[in-house]
Amino acid sequence: MARVLAVASEIFPLVKTGGLGDVAGALPLALAAAGVEVVTMVPGYPAVMAAIGGAAIGGAATGGGEAAYAFADLFGGPATVVRARAAGLELLVLDAPHLFDRPGNPYLAPGGAEWFDNAVRFAGLGAAAAAIGAGVAPGLSFDIVHAHDWQAALAPVYLRFHPGSRPGTVLTVHNLAFQGRYPAAVFPRLGLPEAAFGIDGLEFHGDVSFLKGGLSWADRVTTVSPTYAREITGAVDGMGLDGLLRQRAGALTGILNGIDEDVWDPARDGLIAAAFSRGRLGKRGLNKAGLQQRMGLEADPAALLAGVVSRMTEQKGLDLLVPLIPGLVAGGAQLAVLGSGEPAMERAFAAAASAFPGRVGCVLGYDEPLAHLMQAGCDALLVPSRFEPCGLTQMYALRYGTVPVVARVGGLADTVIDANAAALAAGAATGIQFAPVTLDGLAEALGRLLRLWGDRPAWARVQRNAMAADVSWRKPAAQYAALYDSLLQGRV
Repeated sequence: MARVLAVASEIFPLVKTGGLGDVAGALPLALAAAGVEVVTMVPGYPAVMAAIGGAAIGGAATGGGEAAYAFADLFGGPATVVRARAAGLELLVLDAPHLFDRPGNPYLAPGGAEWFDNAVRFAGLGAAAAAIGAGVAPGLSFDIVHAHDWQAALAPVYLRFHPGSRPGTVLTVHNLAFQGRYPAAVFPRLGLPEAAFGIDGLEFHGDVSFLKGGLSWADRVTTVSPTYAREITGAVDGMGLDGLLRQRAGALTGILNGIDEDVWDPARDGLIAAAFSRGRLGKRGLNKAGLQQRMGLEADPAALLAGVVSRMTEQKGLDLLVPLIPGLVAGGAQLAVLGSGEPAMERAFAAAASAFPGRVGCVLGYDEPLAHLMQAGCDALLVPSRFEPCGLTQMYALRYGTVPVVARVGGLADTVIDANAAALAAGAATGIQFAPVTLDGLAEALGRLLRLWGDRPAWARVQRNAMAADVSWRKPAAQYAALYDSLLQGRV
């Protein structure tokens, strides 16, 4: 059985800003069922320290934690690796107050700018993970170090230059757009040899790129869907790293994410108005009524209620939706929006809610209970992303019988079966796909959505198909287990 040290900058339910946190929290539990033992290293943010019962003091951790190793100086201060268990997860918490004891968002200072020392903070995470992975802590040994995204991407780099034997390394790219790119002046602070800063390593157009270093030196690289793995080897979606990814094509694999079916289960969800299942879809209407009330929408069970649960960024394509709202409303539909992001986009959706009272509702920010009610109460979910490594929201929608309308990109293309004539006739359709990702493309998809809504028997079949789709972690966990096995066999 492989023993894996996962490294992530967030982990649900302790700390989460997006899908990375969901995956970091769910994958270890799924891998355990596949016979893989996973311990996750995560920064000791205040919320994490509270979850494990306190900080390490004098070599012994308070609460339920146990001090496993102490660094006298980890990038400017002492740090303790605390072994603990929380929310069913086996953890190594990097208790480094000088790096992580800060309020609010893990990455952003009050006011919304990145913390000035993020490069050092997450270099500390990578360096600590590499040291633990290399066996510095008595009683802790690992076969593989599995780093998630740029914040952990230096772990494979430090291990690449480790002088002795080392574990195998895997880097999972959750979103290639976020690369951990910093001025070259940061490099001397990282404690890496000069050889690490070169065209074949961390150097990227004169800067330091944490992600590029990990992509260069991890033994295996994965992305979170097969289609995205293909897309990022091309110039359009490669974000300047496509050449490197083509070079490493033999080490690159796309493994689709899953979702936590215990957290996202309409039959047992305590955050929604009424539990329901594939065989009891009639109960779903109570959630729609509750959502309409919560969002200030008219109580209209006959109206198609379309929803958006998303970050408001250019990547998510929501700027394409804004000019189409009047036509959507004119077609008899309602729109519920939950999200935050770019100020101009926030203003646009807030203005739409003001312009169409009772037909458009908007809540700016993120609200986990409301996100569950949105999935349970909306009839359709709109995901017009320009690129999407995997996407989880459309998988939550499938699970809840909320018909997803998605761009034909990345993981969206891999998880939704388009309701074209052939798929409808075969009883396989689970949603609507569209391409290209343009205003006209989205408008055509919304027209198809309204027509499908008008055919209620066909709509019900698509709903039931969606709820029958396998969005669990079972198959992805088996694929990760096989990847680990192949890596270990290759290192014998």
